[in-house]
Amino acid sequence: MAFLWDMSFRPILVGRDVAAFHDSASVATARSALVRRERHDARLPGVEPVYGTVIQLARLAWRLQGLTFKITGVENLPLTGGAVVAINHTSYFDFTFAGLPAYKQKRGRKVRFMAKKEVFDHKITGPIMRSLRHIEVDRDSGAESFSQACLKLKEGELVGVYPEATISRSFEIKQFKSGAARMAIAADVPIVPHIVWGAQRIWTKGHPKNMWRPKVPISVAVGEPIPPTLPATELTALLHTRMQHLLEQVQDDYGPYPPGAFWVPHRLGGGAPTLAEANQMDADEAAEKTARREERGQAGSSE
Repeated sequence: MAFLWDMSFRPILVGRDVAAFHDSASVATARSALVRRERHDARLPGVEPVYGTVIQLARLAWRLQGLTFKITGVENLPLTGGAVVAINHTSYFDFTFAGLPAYKQKRGRKVRFMAKKEVFDHKITGPIMRSLRHIEVDRDSGAESFSQACLKLKEGELVGVYPEATISRSFEIKQFKSGAARMAIAADVPIVPHIVWGAQRIWTKGHPKNMWRPKVPISVAVGEPIPPTLPATELTALLHTRMQHLLEQVQDDYGPYPPGAFWVPHRLGGGAPTLAEANQMDADEAAEKTARREERGQAGSSE
């Protein structure tokens, strides 16, 4: 009996041996073995030693920190094919926890996160991010990163995105950019809402880090996939509504909320600014950054 081997090293019958094989008593066993092999390949993507090592180191760090996790809705994350993983943004650690649902599936799937250029420019984090095949985002020129993300989605990857773009100081869902919706439409893949809650207690914008044994619970919830069947504006609005509803569900389940605590939203009696106040803080910060850039530009042109 003769075989050829394709690029995935699976046997392919050729010529007259096809008939002989089908007459063989072992046909059922052989077919079953090939099917199992194909399913195994679909379930387990290529081995990525660096990514796997980073995951295990992160899990060790979380144990040392005394973190506990509640992960819900894992069944909503597609087992195969591309998907936009849309994440709320309350902490510098959101992305590390947002990958947990994919990890819990035990299918070997990884999330490729979109992160700002400054992270890739850092001498320590840059090489790590590139080795993990995350996607660099230059906010002044986003076309290249958009194309890279769409390519990965079409290749069946999970791509992690923050629709809010920056951390929400109010810990509420703020206004969304349309990038997540536009990527889903361009690649014809669903958007899967993810809510991470509790990470702001460890490290968030405008507050000191609490890295040593914070012993806080972290909740990660996955919502139902949203198909890309609407125009970008409407799809973005639908995503915002879904994530707001999912956030409120997670918040209601989390508690208790100490009155006045910095990490608790104003709506729940906490010390965080309201959404309107946080938006004004963001606007003031952006204006200050623009002014500093202009000053540096003027200084450089005068030399």
